Amino acid sequence: MVAGQDDKTLTSDVLIVGAGPAGTAAAIEAVRSGLSALVVDKATFPRPKCCGDGLTTSALRHLEELGFEPNSLPSWKQIERFTLSSPGGRQRSYPLPQVGGLYAAVARRSELDAELVSLARRAGAQVLENTAVVDVVQPSDDLGDSQVTATVQQGDVTMTIRSTFLIAADGMWSTIRKLTSTQSAGYRGDWHAFRQYYVDVEGPAADGLMVWFEEDLLPGYFWSFPLGDGAVNVGFGIIRGEGGKQVQRMKTLWPELLKRESIGNALGPDARPEEAHRAWPIPARLGHLPLSDGRIIFVGDAAAATDPMSGEGIGQALETGRLAVSSIVQAGPNQPSSVRDVYETHLRRTMIADHRLAGLLSRLLGNPTVAEAALALTGSSDWTRRNFARWLFEDYPRAAVFNPWRWRDGRPPQVGAYTQSA
Repeated sequence: MVAGQDDKTLTSDVLIVGAGPAGTAAAIEAVRSGLSALVVDKATFPRPKCCGDGLTTSALRHLEELGFEPNSLPSWKQIERFTLSSPGGRQRSYPLPQVGGLYAAVARRSELDAELVSLARRAGAQVLENTAVVDVVQPSDDLGDSQVTATVQQGDVTMTIRSTFLIAADGMWSTIRKLTSTQSAGYRGDWHAFRQYYVDVEGPAADGLMVWFEEDLLPGYFWSFPLGDGAVNVGFGIIRGEGGKQVQRMKTLWPELLKRESIGNALGPDARPEEAHRAWPIPARLGHLPLSDGRIIFVGDAAAATDPMSGEGIGQALETGRLAVSSIVQAGPNQPSSVRDVYETHLRRTMIADHRLAGLLSRLLGNPTVAEAALALTGSSDWTRRNFARWLFEDYPRAAVFNPWRWRDGRPPQVGAYTQSA
């Protein structure tokens, strides 16, 4: 980073807007690639973040490659098996592999994101918290020496940041999309989720990851993810649906769900809320919104990259953030059109193709009869339970069968993450 003569102008190879998983992953990847990285976020970390707090194998692999240490988080909990309840109330237990690394974990997002910000700083990125972008000006051409100019506000101080590329990692309600008129009019997300932290949990949910495919939520589901010491993240996600009518009843549905016998028994009689419940939209339409604009690349929720079947978005955020930087490095900083082509072509061949399949599967699971039959099949033998567990947490063998380009060599990894420490 280079300060201007007036000390209110900064320059950087890459300006990253948003310091969540997508933005911090991009920052770390940029510094490792020899680029200067400046990250701005309107929040101050740690900050609360609405999320289910679950980490899939894909997310864990990216975190490991970025140098993230799991033991740095107080709430970190490794998942070894999980329980699913079908629409008809049948419960089945699914084991994750006990050797070959880590396949699933849970950690509070407030802790995870704060540690990723610290990791980005330690890597050499500059991070400006409590800093909001108020204006963005794009160059009128694709000339190699052109720059994006952003105006940011930090308290009473206004600064100008000039960068070769801007990576928009600023979430569902992306300010950069609004400033560049690349948002979709009226778009309010494809899913909506509702969660609350509970403590004094003594039932099986205290130590095990549990998911209920309740008939009135399909293809959505209710979850309970353990955080240790009797704390859990409980919530549910639903398809937004026509006119958002189902979303409007979420607040009244919440207490009714908590009173259902199987959920109440899992939490135990003394479970109590730690704080107020929260709700948030989930963007899951990767490829339907512009993925780039001039020298701006959209990643994570700003690219609507969440999985349309599971609602999982941390792994996708980490992957798209890193991919945006690798596209700049591969095509060269003076070739913005090539950068856009590399980024979008890779996404079309991998994540977008996978998301289309996931969307189809999600629609099928919206039928209670199909969902019941599918879950019965997955729990029919030790082999199906083991393989379904891997598929659920790392899109395996979903992508291996229909989209082998999902991995660099066309084959899914044979082990999980953190193989040296798990």
